[in-house]
Amino acid sequence: MKISPLQFVWFSLVVVLWSGYFFLEGFDFGVGMLLRWIGRNDIERRAVINTIGPTWDGNEVWLLVAGGATFAAFPRWYATVFSSFYLALFLILVALIFRGVAFEYRSKLVNPTWRKRWDMAIFIGSLLPAVLWGVAFGDFIHGIPIDSQGNFTGNFFSLLSPYSVFVGLTMAAIFLIHGALFLEMKLDGELRERASYLARCFSPVVTVLVVAFIVWTYVTANHGGGSNIVPGIMPILIVALVIAAQILITDRHYGWAFATTGATIIAITVNMFLDLYPRVLVSSTSNAYSLTITGTASAHYTLVVMTIVAAIFTPLVLLYQGWSYRIFRARIRLTPPESLQPQQEIK
Repeated sequence: MKISPLQFVWFSLVVVLWSGYFFLEGFDFGVGMLLRWIGRNDIERRAVINTIGPTWDGNEVWLLVAGGATFAAFPRWYATVFSSFYLALFLILVALIFRGVAFEYRSKLVNPTWRKRWDMAIFIGSLLPAVLWGVAFGDFIHGIPIDSQGNFTGNFFSLLSPYSVFVGLTMAAIFLIHGALFLEMKLDGELRERASYLARCFSPVVTVLVVAFIVWTYVTANHGGGSNIVPGIMPILIVALVIAAQILITDRHYGWAFATTGATIIAITVNMFLDLYPRVLVSSTSNAYSLTITGTASAHYTLVVMTIVAAIFTPLVLLYQGWSYRIFRARIRLTPPESLQPQQEIK
């Protein structure tokens, strides 16, 4: 069955939403994973958290919108994914909940043990979703056991193929360096130096992982028709971007390096969906059972209404989020403890 223009538009919009989520939440996850490495005491960790404090919850909205768009535009895709990845998505949800609670509650008590436990919750709540999202998208293009009705016939361990686990580790690694570069742009003084040092240390490892991921994906992944759209261009682009990022980090052009790692994340996400197209989920049982755009899309009228709503509200959301980043663009600087003491009255 031929893909209609609206079906293609909404598939493309889902790609954009997931790309935006990974770009924005990627450095949030990276900051959370680096919290205890960058901050060596409570004041420094508070400064690290403050770099994403005003924006982390807004970044997570992209996940809600991506999930909502998938549910409304491709309900069968949404249903199969949630039934197949139920435990993995539950773990992601729990991790994100504890991470959000940790941001709000770690400073409620001065007790060091209390704060260390919440700091650990931030670390786990950042690392676990980063890995599991990569595993899930690796499974999308590598394939999972689903039957002709779209029912999942495997178990949790069926999702942990060597390829999908490697994709998860690669995504976590690139999120980590993305977060280190974000911290370099947001912090000052010694904290900024630590962030730039970690970015320089991790960049060669990330480059190797991304290149290996691209080669593995191009050679062994269960490609769809998308690879015929831009044959070889996206893999080459991704490799060029990650090498450029390493060069920029080595030359200490951290702002450009952050933009390049962000472009790498977006390109990787787009490449995964291109490998899927015109499918949305690959069946490892039989390629005939793979879910396609046309087989999972909503009715034409539903897509028309959704398009009108998206055309009205999407620019407003983007303008608001851009404004919020502009307002909170200043660097975070540590305040000397003595400046926090009440001043004595001069007689």
